[in-house]
Amino acid sequence: MGKSRFRLAWLAFAGLLLLLTAVPAFSQQCALCYTQAASSGSRMIQALKSGILILILPPTLGSIGMIFVVYRKRNQTRDDARRESDREWKDPSDDASSKNW
Repeated sequence: MGKSRFRLAWLAFAGLLLLLTAVPAFSQQCALCYTQAASSGSRMIQALKSGILILILPPTLGSIGMIFVVYRKRNQTRDDARRESDREWKDPSDDASSKNW
């Protein structure tokens, strides 16, 4: 029971730390970039949006693919361990060929 409470407290602390560090990151906007994007035409804004999508899409798909592969391998490893534990362990002295009837 104590170990699960410690883990929960650790996760809460990590989440709080993540939220607190995100605030300074949002405040570091480049004024020049903002004014250039705001004053540009619709074609430039569309190009900026497309560029953002192009930069975000590959890491997102890679992360999803990695999660899928890890999940599949986790189940495969558990299945292999289950098959090994289901096998009966035989004592070599109980072998039928060693018994002389």
